[in-house]
Amino acid sequence: MLSVRAVVVDAARDQPRVREVAEPTAPAGGVVVRVMATGLCRSDWHGWAGHDEDIVFPHVPGHELAGVVAEVGAGVRHWRNGDRVTVPFVCGCGRCEWCRSGQAQVCPDQQQPGFTHWGSFAGYVALHSADTNLIAVPEQVSFAAAAGLGCRFATAYRALAGRARLAEGEWVTVIGAGGVGLSAVMIARALGGRVIAVDRNAEALAAAADLGAEHTLHAEPAVQRDHTRGADGLDIPAAVAGLTGGGSHVSVDAVGSEQTCADAILSLRRRGRHVQVGLLPPVDGHPRVPMARVIGWELDVLGSHGMAAADYPAMMALIEQGSLQPQRLIERTVGLGEAAELLPDFDRATVAGMTMIDPSR
Repeated sequence: MLSVRAVVVDAARDQPRVREVAEPTAPAGGVVVRVMATGLCRSDWHGWAGHDEDIVFPHVPGHELAGVVAEVGAGVRHWRNGDRVTVPFVCGCGRCEWCRSGQAQVCPDQQQPGFTHWGSFAGYVALHSADTNLIAVPEQVSFAAAAGLGCRFATAYRALAGRARLAEGEWVTVIGAGGVGLSAVMIARALGGRVIAVDRNAEALAAAADLGAEHTLHAEPAVQRDHTRGADGLDIPAAVAGLTGGGSHVSVDAVGSEQTCADAILSLRRRGRHVQVGLLPPVDGHPRVPMARVIGWELDVLGSHGMAAADYPAMMALIEQGSLQPQRLIERTVGLGEAAELLPDFDRATVAGMTMIDPSR
């Protein structure tokens, strides 16, 4: 039996290890992809920490990927060995009403590499329903840039273009300037938005400014549970209101905590739109959200769960034109061994961009 190197987690919160595992085989309707690049994302940390009930250990993480088709399963019509491809992190079944209407990101029978089955922190990964989920990667788009699209970049694009329907000239507050937050900054600027970026990391804020954020606000963890004041005394919602003349039209929580969600919602003007992108792990029950403000100001609170392959062409066209440059978001590239070391502490990482993994290293 052939084997490949992979990052393996034997149990929730165990130290990941690199070892040889069996090479995957293509499922019916699916493919095996040789992984050329894969992203290390906060969602991978949530899976490692045991926050995702779909994960069965031992497990191989990894859900953002790009590579080359290496094996084609029975019934696949549109893909051949050697094709350059990427895939959304949510893979629809291709049969249900949601997939047939182009909304595979909410497919009730979805598969997610790195969550529902072994993922892309390996030399090869199996993917399901290839004709529904695979996306061709143009030659001029690097594998690393394409890998970053699958979760953070595509999620940010759909959050702003599809869910919030950001209009030119509107203010956007992006809380969290990691991979998804910096993606949101870049995309909001490309769509004509005016951006305020909020983060605790000065380097991340500098990166946001370089990508077009008009203002950056340095936040600290809250001392009190009033969801407004950071430890340095900065009232984030009040600061945003002052900069925008009453609050942003759109807010994005790209972190996923009770504090950041509340700050984002309270940063909105009346009848504003909030998009929740960061996952909110339960701590002492479900996180508290300032619903009195949501009701009183008629705010829209929207979820964004990736983006279906059917919606990729518009985003890919902007990348090919150079209006969007996801490669600028890549801060570093590491090998599998370093990725295994980084994963357990990734929730506390102070990266100012995306971390990419080259499985050949």
